[in-house]
Amino acid sequence: MELRKENNENYVQPSQSPEPEEPPKKKKRSMKMQTKETWAGYLFISPMVIGTTVLVIIPILMAIIVSFTDWVFIQGIGEMSFVGLDNYQRLLSDDIFLRSVRNNAWLIAAVPVTMFFSLILAIIINKHVYMKSFFKIVYFLPYISSIVAIAIVFQLLFHPSYGPINEVLMTIGIENPPRWLADSSWALVSVIIITIWTSIGFNLIIYLAALQNISLELYEAADMDGANIFKKFRHITVPLVSPTTFFLLITGIVYSFKSFELIVVLTSGGPGYSTSVIVYYLYEQAFEYLRSGYSSAISIVLLLMLFIITAIQWYGQKKWVNY
Repeated sequence: MELRKENNENYVQPSQSPEPEEPPKKKKRSMKMQTKETWAGYLFISPMVIGTTVLVIIPILMAIIVSFTDWVFIQGIGEMSFVGLDNYQRLLSDDIFLRSVRNNAWLIAAVPVTMFFSLILAIIINKHVYMKSFFKIVYFLPYISSIVAIAIVFQLLFHPSYGPINEVLMTIGIENPPRWLADSSWALVSVIIITIWTSIGFNLIIYLAALQNISLELYEAADMDGANIFKKFRHITVPLVSPTTFFLLITGIVYSFKSFELIVVLTSGGPGYSTSVIVYYLYEQAFEYLRSGYSSAISIVLLLMLFIITAIQWYGQKKWVNY
């Protein structure tokens, strides 16, 4: 024990030699390289930053400012007067605006219906159909077709007196078929039908890509356990395509708020504002009645609605989306 103590006392820990410092010239070079890389990064992102600032951020800020005024833009900035929250209070009592919001809510309700039919069709085409590429093209064509052309075609199809749809309905015994676009009770239903028909193709293609990434071993294991089609659909297909469903839900809801071209060409918001949506009413107030302040208030409310709906979806996806 004494020898060990003596050895420990006589032991001197080797001193750790400090790492050699870089020469000043190398430090300057590395600093210059970092500076060049930083400026190169700023240069590459500058087009997107400038474009977003000029086309998105500044217009939003200007719309917020104008929404507190009663400005009519053809009169010039000098005629702008501050009115506070009058435009927003007026929105709460505007029956046409509230009806437009309800119509938008019905279009949002059509999004899950579109997704459900798209998923069913994707499963059928993926497993039980030959010539898959042909059916992909057939279902995707309405999505890439001109909205104006689609609206004109459906104006003919939904004609209350001479339309092919009502002709078929009358031949099977329906004496008084719906007047479709000419009836305020059926006009929005007609728009929803057209929206579903045009959107199925996009959702179908995305769902097909998601289904092809699901391992067949999961379905084989389910078959060995005796699971039927519905159980495999509920416990395998639906959970594994939930990220795709979340993506399509967000894009579908945003698209439903942007359904402007179809409304303008098909019904112009009528009859009796039965098909008016928020974007169409905003356009009407801004460019037909020239109420810049009021239309800016509508745009800000629309922005807030989209933000709240998207935030709710992002919060909810943590509970039902499986990554």
